[in-house]
Amino acid sequence: MLAGITFRQWSALRKNLPFESSLYPRALSITFQSLKNSFCARHERRFEPLYKNVFIQPPLFILGHWRNGTTHLHNLITQDQRFGYPNGYQVSFPHTFLSTEKRDTPILSFFLPRRRPMDNVEMTIAGPQEEEFALCAATFMSPCIAWVFPRQKEKFEKYLTFRDVDPAELAEWRDAFYTFLKKLQWRHNRPLVLKSPPHTARIRLLLDLFPNAKFVHIHRDPFTVFQSSRRTFQLMVTWHNLQRPDVPDLDDWLIRLYRLMYDAFFEDRSLIPTRNYAEVAFEQLERDPIGEIRKIYQTLNLPDFAVFEPTLQKYVNSLAGYQKNTFRDLDPNLKSRLRRAWHKCFDEWGYSIS
Repeated sequence: MLAGITFRQWSALRKNLPFESSLYPRALSITFQSLKNSFCARHERRFEPLYKNVFIQPPLFILGHWRNGTTHLHNLITQDQRFGYPNGYQVSFPHTFLSTEKRDTPILSFFLPRRRPMDNVEMTIAGPQEEEFALCAATFMSPCIAWVFPRQKEKFEKYLTFRDVDPAELAEWRDAFYTFLKKLQWRHNRPLVLKSPPHTARIRLLLDLFPNAKFVHIHRDPFTVFQSSRRTFQLMVTWHNLQRPDVPDLDDWLIRLYRLMYDAFFEDRSLIPTRNYAEVAFEQLERDPIGEIRKIYQTLNLPDFAVFEPTLQKYVNSLAGYQKNTFRDLDPNLKSRLRRAWHKCFDEWGYSIS
């Protein structure tokens, strides 16, 4: 997650957040990479006149909590070549991808696993990825930084909604977001499909930035989401951490973060014009991906679906045989906690509380 930061960023981060001595080799590799990034970032400036005044076409934002199925939905829609999207390299190296992607992608691809560790979904560095990781590398203002510094996870909660963030920090985040999207828009010259789970809690902010943006929210059985989120956090911490990965209060934190996200979502969802909002259940998308994507295209008045359908069908066929993770039943006491804390989501989408 810190692969794309500059040496100046890394120096500031090391002063403010402690990391474990046992993880010095990881910190050392970040140091060397940050020096390279700083050098390449200077060369990246030659592109600034090309993208500085680019108009960002209204994006399509995919919303939903982690493990709601946002990646699956993102992968489906981005099969449509009439849209652009940020890929794995670009979100990892937001400061430098215009000048380094072509050269470095083959090298990095060699080291990446072919499947995501949390769900066995195919992963390539050129495939669609969430722009939240670019914002992590550009600003550190994201709840995902908790994967790197799990003992300071509460420190980054405020960046989920940005409601209690200092105006100077918010301005820095907005500028980084605009810059990243302008680079993408210049590169693709197509409307962008963006997917970042924390955006689910930032509807008001996103509408302020892009009043004509379109949104599609995907929901899923909250019990399954909790189980999968817990597993994902435990795995991602081992990939990215600079502190001990043991988090004894993990369940409490996951429950609170989900509640914070959906309190903000339900408060601000009505701000989105009806014509610009669609909703889909993961369970329905899984059963009938073609039909559900068709509905999304119709609801949001996206480009002619008939043109896209053969390509989408080919991609859906390629997923045959994929096996989802399975989980043991939750402890009854924990299920009761989830029902109480997340009752609005169970009620809103009609999921069983048993």
